[in-house]
Amino acid sequence: MKKFKSPFLQELQDRGFIYQSTDLEALDDLTSKGPITFYIGFDATAKSLHVGSLMTIMMMRIGQKHGHKPIVLMGGATTKIGDPTGKDKSRPVITDEMVNENIAGIQQVFNKFLSFEDTAGAILLNNDDWLGKMGYMELLRDYGRHFTVNRMLSFESVKQRLEREQPMTFLEFNYMILQAYDFLELNRKYDCALQMGGSDQWGNIINGVELVRRLETKPSYGLTCPLITTASGKKMGKTEDGAVWMNPDMLTPYDYWQYWRNTEDVDVTRFMKYFTDLSPAEINKYEGVDGAELNKLKVLLADEATKMAHGADCLKDIHNTISQMFGGQDLDVEVAGKDDAGNPILKSALPVIQVPLADVQAGIPAFVLVVQTGLVASNGEARRMIRGGGCKINDQKIEDENAVYDASAIQEPGIIKISVGKKKHALIQPVK
Repeated sequence: MKKFKSPFLQELQDRGFIYQSTDLEALDDLTSKGPITFYIGFDATAKSLHVGSLMTIMMMRIGQKHGHKPIVLMGGATTKIGDPTGKDKSRPVITDEMVNENIAGIQQVFNKFLSFEDTAGAILLNNDDWLGKMGYMELLRDYGRHFTVNRMLSFESVKQRLEREQPMTFLEFNYMILQAYDFLELNRKYDCALQMGGSDQWGNIINGVELVRRLETKPSYGLTCPLITTASGKKMGKTEDGAVWMNPDMLTPYDYWQYWRNTEDVDVTRFMKYFTDLSPAEINKYEGVDGAELNKLKVLLADEATKMAHGADCLKDIHNTISQMFGGQDLDVEVAGKDDAGNPILKSALPVIQVPLADVQAGIPAFVLVVQTGLVASNGEARRMIRGGGCKINDQKIEDENAVYDASAIQEPGIIKISVGKKKHALIQPVK
């Protein structure tokens, strides 16, 4: 492994972030001499990022830690086109209003991981501020002439799409030109010297580096991190239940914590290097642990990852909930007033699902209650889980999938606790 002069690149390497780079030696020299400005782009396709974006967020966090200045570039313009990289079909078109709402939601994530205030304070920009004002003829005349179709077709992401005989629109084909222009714009206005991203963005990054070098005399570099999958081959940030969102209104801190707690054994120390602030030297000491010590390490990973995304204050409630849940004690749920209909407003680390009180009073079959929590996807799955002994109501195993539960199942303060397996739990709240 190469030894870097730059503390920034050295830490990236020690943590396993460096996958590809243009002229790594020159980049090492540049970043060892003083602060640089770098950027990573994020399209605003949802109101939150999920943990699949966390690799690049952590790269920005490490860069800022070493005194370099991050630019968070939101793709207000390019989101409306869609990056074809790694996709089999075109992205659905979304409105300006939806894009702006998504950017507002995504900014909440960056506020947790980056500082926007000190001398190396991050800057959040929107590429619609310049791409939205650019005329098509200007784009073709001044920048389109620097790109050849031959070169564009040579990029692996394009080749794979065409080999699968999946349609690729002219609109999407222009995406790589627009992303390259982003780098040029940032280089001119902010002296941005480095674009980083996932390895699937390598072709787009190369285009930007080459465009800057053709039109400007300033240095420009590209660097990518590997695309992460779990040991079982699952894509990072995706579970059977959907995306692992980073905003608490889309995924509770408890569920976020559980995602990291359930990390596969062989991934634990690797993920600690990627997704926590613990030093690589400290993490290396944990290599080879197993059994109870490995479980403690998973809790440490979950704590550190959750602390960054949701703050340290939530950990006490999460730990208390876990302790009570697995200790067989009653679950502590706080009642914070009442809503307009007079129903108690419950605060809990577990998801709370409201159902009509009248339905519970009339009686609800066990498998239906399980489905209503969202912990399983269908009636059939609920029935199979119950038959296999994998579901509990109020910590008691459900023996009959058709058993009817009524108001007598409601516990204080007005909840029914549902468990699917050992790690999935939710609360049913009957309301008027």
